[in-house]
Amino acid sequence: MSDLSFNKVAGAVLATGLAIFGLRELTNELFQDHPAAKAGYAIQVAAEAGGEAAPVELPIDWGTELPKADVNAGKQVATKCQSCHNLDSGGPNMTGPNLYGVLGRKPASHAGFAYSQGMTDFGAKQPIWDYVHINDFITAPQKYIDGTKMTFVGLKQRQDRINVIAYLRTLGSNLPIPAPAPAAAAPATAAPTPAAPAAKK
Repeated sequence: MSDLSFNKVAGAVLATGLAIFGLRELTNELFQDHPAAKAGYAIQVAAEAGGEAAPVELPIDWGTELPKADVNAGKQVATKCQSCHNLDSGGPNMTGPNLYGVLGRKPASHAGFAYSQGMTDFGAKQPIWDYVHINDFITAPQKYIDGTKMTFVGLKQRQDRINVIAYLRTLGSNLPIPAPAPAAAAPATAAPTPAAPAAKK
């Protein structure tokens, strides 16, 4: 082999080696593994700017709301109750006690039903199921009476509860409707902010 041919072969081998080395370095740079400072995935959660708390529900003026409540709508909503409660006069207890005449009745007092200790304790201090207490109970039963057997999540819509209670009132209840008291259910009027004194010139 002549010196010229050897030089050509050596140059080709050297160029190939340099090309392979260069490609390997380029690949390492492009696909380099950068370990995270902390294990896991970083999830960006945007904070709600100026987020407002849920509005506090005003007391219900039963003297105003019951006379205009939709009893038929209440009867429809009450079908949710009938998977656990019988609503007929003299009807049997089911998973829950019979609810005929429940308004005005002492809590935990319906014959033949085994009440929870939480409901029994509530009945010991609350003389009757009035409009306020039954409304609070059906809003969120388990939050209102700890240990109650009633697993129903509750009626969250204010008007649904008013209508249901108006319907329950037609089922053997003699609980009178109180006099209207719109002022008790009205939001408090904020006192006006006094004007800042004028700057002296």
